Amino acid sequence: MSAPAPFATGITQFTASRFALVGYLPTYAALAYLGALLAARAPGGGIEVSLALSRLHRSSGAALAALALGALLVAVLLHPLQAPLVQLLEGYWPRPARPAARCAVKLQERARRRTARASRAVAARPTEAEEQRILAAAWQLARSYPPSPVPLLPTALGNTLRAGEATAGAAYGADAVVWWPRLYPLLGDRVRAVVDDRRDQLDLACRLSVTAAATGVLSVPLVLGGDGWWPASPAAFLLAAWVAYRAAVAAARGYAEALSAAFDLHRLDLVTALHLPPPADSDAERVLNRRLTRFWAQGVPLTALPYAHERAHEREHERGREPAAPPPPAPAVPGEDASS
Repeated sequence: MSAPAPFATGITQFTASRFALVGYLPTYAALAYLGALLAARAPGGGIEVSLALSRLHRSSGAALAALALGALLVAVLLHPLQAPLVQLLEGYWPRPARPAARCAVKLQERARRRTARASRAVAARPTEAEEQRILAAAWQLARSYPPSPVPLLPTALGNTLRAGEATAGAAYGADAVVWWPRLYPLLGDRVRAVVDDRRDQLDLACRLSVTAAATGVLSVPLVLGGDGWWPASPAAFLLAAWVAYRAAVAAARGYAEALSAAFDLHRLDLVTALHLPPPADSDAERVLNRRLTRFWAQGVPLTALPYAHERAHEREHERGREPAAPPPPAPAVPGEDASS
């Protein structure tokens, strides 16, 4: 009787995993909907829900398992494309789409100028409502667009992520893009959980947006000739794709805030992990971090940089344990003067 417990635990762990949340569930939902449309196609070309339900009842467990396995296979094949998918929504488009990208960048520039004008006070003594409006516009400007001279991307998602990359760690002289692969392994459990959760929300929203748009396009030939609202159903999926994209932009703001918090709390942990002495003040920290950025990004050598090797018994003392006794001195070499 205890056999189902591990199985149920495994199912729960799988459904709570990043792969199931971001990759499998959206893919399974899309394939299930398209399969239901195929099953609902009547001989005359119409769509009958009762026909789909009847075929579902007649389906065997093997057919349903094959659908789940097919969705799993498609999700596995698409999983390596998650990062390029996000980059596509950011605005890193292929060469044939560059004319469209230039037009989209101009629209983003116009929107940034409009937001910048709204963030400036017009009257010498603005009212409380005007101050709130100015503060809201300044908040949106800082989190939705990268600071100059960082170039804009064609999409709102790309500019929001670029704004986060440009500001996280910038006050300390650290480049977030260069530092992040080295800083992430040193994050504490609670900070890492927040960062991972924000990243999962971003990836899920991006996957839902692309999946909904693809489902809407692929369902067009299946709903042609249908009665009632069926011919308009692809538009509902395109609307869902737009809503998911706006959710991705909001998730990108949350992810950017998590990046900034990670740099605020753990940037010096990376300096310690590199066995470098902690900087004496903020100016020295910015100088050191800029040198590390140039070293990692451009290969500029780190010359005349001292190391600070922490001793094992000092670490044990900081952790509340009694430091181990130092090892006995090595015996003198015969014939060697002890004072040498």
